[in-house]
Amino acid sequence: MQPGKILVAEHDGAFVIKLVGDVRLTLCTTLDEFFDEMFASEGFASVVVDLADAVNVDSTTLGLLAKLALKAKERFSFVPVILSTNPNITRVLDSMGFDRVFRIRQEPLEDDEDLGELPVLPESEEGVHKRVLEAHRVLMGLSEDNRAQFRELVSLLEGQCF
Repeated sequence: MQPGKILVAEHDGAFVIKLVGDVRLTLCTTLDEFFDEMFASEGFASVVVDLADAVNVDSTTLGLLAKLALKAKERFSFVPVILSTNPNITRVLDSMGFDRVFRIRQEPLEDDEDLGELPVLPESEEGVHKRVLEAHRVLMGLSEDNRAQFRELVSLLEGQCF
């Protein structure tokens, strides 16, 4: 399976984030830090997340994407778009309640030639632990099904001390 990577582009405050390959918690620091930079940028206007070339998106990444959507709604009063052409990933998005926080479109991005790859940021084990815990708490907040699905994992993570 192709290792995951994150491609990004920005034009006049409109951001595109494209997740490619097998996107896992190893990219959580990179993704979360980019979200912070994006929201802090002057003139931020919108964001589209493209999952058309993603083969797998783990629950930590899904939690971070949900956090992105909730923050966009809270701070900028808009609902971001997520593009998913893979029926399996779209099914996961629907089952996790992403239709409540994203506008889900099942078509690919028209033009992605201006996207550049984000370098993977290093993170301590404790830092990754905190991001994984936060991501799953966000997912739990999207629906009762998610709460039930991730309750044990969150309890386990909360019990681990670093």
